[in-house]
Amino acid sequence: METPAAREAQGAEASRLPAPPPSPAPAEPPAESPTPATPRARPRLVFRTQLAHGSPTGKIEGFTNVRELYSKIAEAFGISPTEILFCTLNSHKVDMQKLLGGQIGLEDFIFAHVRGETKEVEVTKTEDALGLTITDNGAGYAFIKRIKEGSIINRIQAVCVGDSIEAINDHSIVGCRHYEVAKMLRELPKSQPFTLRLVQPKRAFDMIGQRSRSSKCPMEAKVSSGRETLRLRSGGAATVEEVPSEFEEEATQRVDDLLESYMGIRDPELASTMVETSKKTASVQEFARHLDSVLGEFAFPDEFVVEVWAALGEAREVCG
Repeated sequence: METPAAREAQGAEASRLPAPPPSPAPAEPPAESPTPATPRARPRLVFRTQLAHGSPTGKIEGFTNVRELYSKIAEAFGISPTEILFCTLNSHKVDMQKLLGGQIGLEDFIFAHVRGETKEVEVTKTEDALGLTITDNGAGYAFIKRIKEGSIINRIQAVCVGDSIEAINDHSIVGCRHYEVAKMLRELPKSQPFTLRLVQPKRAFDMIGQRSRSSKCPMEAKVSSGRETLRLRSGGAATVEEVPSEFEEEATQRVDDLLESYMGIRDPELASTMVETSKKTASVQEFARHLDSVLGEFAFPDEFVVEVWAALGEAREVCG
């Protein structure tokens, strides 16, 4: 049995022991370094495509201009890019209002029209104008976009909208721009026959016999099904942009109409470029200088530039 004296001795011994070290203070959490903002991932733009005369559906991506687009379509279907004459959006028919131009809606379906039969027609130029409106596919082929009612070409049943012009009097025009082909046709002498070699797009059974010709057409159909479109550019990378504003659509249509009346061509991408150029200018003289620097190869006459400037002003008034 432990006596009081023993308990006192143990207490004295315990008091001589060193005190336990103090518990360490809890460590401060390391300061968080700011997390760098993660760049927004660019979405993959994948488009569905078919050959207009009939094929399985393919998927294409990774193109920045029309030539690359045609290469991707050709790769998807195992054909040469030179087989493609033009593309339409959301319709397999040869519908010039659905023609693929400089913009593709992000949900648009692309139909590629490929080479069909070749034909030759003889034409005698009895008037200054043949009644053709020409455009091109941006990859070396010029083709007929419109045929004017009552015109020389209108009376030749073998010539159809969508036909690619391959040669004039056996002189190949493959690789020429639409305005160059239109100029060649304008400069042909009157009363002298000439030969056109044409390539018609390959047609599905429900398109055989179709021949569209119109001197006037309504506003070009909008090709975008969403709020954004892929803008293809002849120089530079493609960009995703908002759909054109009301003014841009109205102005582009008016300028495209003037291109047809002055030069015999239709080119919404060219018209859109001219509208964009006008936004940087405050006078017709400044506009003319900018056009020369951006589109000098077209050598637009002064009276045409003045008409375009006036049309742009009218578009602004219409759109408020």
